Amino acid sequence: MIRITKIFTFETAHVLYNYDGKCKNMHGHSYKLFVTVKGKPIQDVQHPKNGMVVDFGDIKSIVKKEIIEVWDHAVLLNATTPHKELGMDLEQKGHKVIYCNYQPTCENMLYDIADKIKKHLPQGIDLAYLKMHETENSYGEWFAEENP
Repeated sequence: MIRITKIFTFETAHVLYNYDGKCKNMHGHSYKLFVTVKGKPIQDVQHPKNGMVVDFGDIKSIVKKEIIEVWDHAVLLNATTPHKELGMDLEQKGHKVIYCNYQPTCENMLYDIADKIKKHLPQGIDLAYLKMHETENSYGEWFAEENP
C-alpha cells in the first residue's frame, strides 16, 4: 500500500452554540486540510495513470467540489439549535450559510469531510487519514482504522 496526500486551504467561519469561551462568537479560520488516501499503484504501461495510486487531480476535484466550493467563505452553524434563526437572518442579508446537523467544531467537521470524500473515491482507493488545522498550532486528526 502507498499513501498519498494532497493539501487544501479554505476560509470558513463558524458559530458554536452554547459554548462557554470566546469561540461562542462568530469567527473565522484559515483551515488547512490534509487528505491522505491509500491504494496500490496502477501497474499497466497502457494505462494513462500507470505508476499512480490515484491522480492528485482526481483528489483535488473531489475535495474542491465536496468541501472547498461549499464551505469556503461561508458560515457553518448548528441548525439543530436556535442558531438556525441566526443563519436565516444572515442568508436574508446575502451571506453564505451552511446548516450542519452538528456543532461545527473542527472535530465534527472532520467526520463530515471524511463522509463526503469517501463517497467519491475511485474503487480500490481508501481514505486513510485527515488532518485539519484550525490555526497554525491547533488541529484535529481522523484515522480510517479508528473509524470503521
